[in-house]
Amino acid sequence: MPVKTLKDFLDKNHVKYLSIKHSPAFTAQEIAELSHIHGKQMAKVVVLKIDGRMDMAVTGAHHRLDLTALAEKICTNEIFLADEKEFKNRFPDCEVGAMPPFGNLYSMDVYVDSSLAENSEIVFNAGSHTEVIRMSFADFSRLVKPKIF
Repeated sequence: MPVKTLKDFLDKNHVKYLSIKHSPAFTAQEIAELSHIHGKQMAKVVVLKIDGRMDMAVTGAHHRLDLTALAEKICTNEIFLADEKEFKNRFPDCEVGAMPPFGNLYSMDVYVDSSLAENSEIVFNAGSHTEVIRMSFADFSRLVKPKIF
């Protein structure tokens, strides 16, 4: 079960969360719609190559990731979208494209769009295309320690 690692981590850290099952969906917008979640709360994870390492960027389902703005914020010129083939083995407990925004569980830095940080809650894929987790953004931030951009 892909979500087990994440739930074990949340339980170990005494985090309250809600698990929501839905029919198979593959885009953040589609998942938000199926789960009756506002797109501004639904997080989508984008895997990036930044200065030769793999990192995560997390933005709202209704936003597009601005690589130029992120590059300026972190002072780099070397930032690219990673190809699924490059990162699929990095998340052995997740379905490809359904990684949760917990880069800390995969030795990755996490950059979060400031629009998500304005919300009291965050919702994200739980490692599968059929389940999401809803939790407080404060708990997410405490556990992941993301860099806000």
